[in-house]
Amino acid sequence: MTFEEDVKKAVECMRKGGVILYPTDTVWGIGCDATNSEAVAKVYKIKQRDDSKALICLVDSDVRLQRYFRNIPNVAWQLFDSISESAKPTTVILDDANGVANNLVAEDGSLAVRITKEKFSHELCYRMQKPIVSTSANISGEETAQNYGDIDPKILEAVDYVCWTRRQEHLPHTPSSIVKLEKDGAVTIIRK
Repeated sequence: MTFEEDVKKAVECMRKGGVILYPTDTVWGIGCDATNSEAVAKVYKIKQRDDSKALICLVDSDVRLQRYFRNIPNVAWQLFDSISESAKPTTVILDDANGVANNLVAEDGSLAVRITKEKFSHELCYRMQKPIVSTSANISGEETAQNYGDIDPKILEAVDYVCWTRRQEHLPHTPSSIVKLEKDGAVTIIRK
């Protein structure tokens, strides 16, 4: 299967409310349309995760990011600029999420988001024209799947589409760093 065909099938699946398994800029992820609350609920069910624990979203650009938050403070843009120069992907938790599924937003109104530069996940986000859920492809509490070969068969069977791109890869991958941007501009490190 070509890269182009894989992207097309994954996007078609998500547009129909399906859940995909796909390679990201960090580890393999379970994903769906972040604006579809039924699809988000499926992701929580597949992960066997309490829906009070928020999930991460990927977007393809800062322009897309702006569509899903009511107010992004200037310090956030400085943070994103410094992240883009960093070697490690970093997820930022921002307040006042808007336009995504309600069951994706934390109780305090925040949402964890990352601008992906990795070719495949970036193309998925670009083609969807929406944020895509990106949570590690493992059952909650179990070891994170770094590569396709590490993914629990229960997860493979539970999703609607499994991407072909990067299945043969066997490289060390780690989850993203996570930082929370507070309303006063303070940055709290959640995960290094």
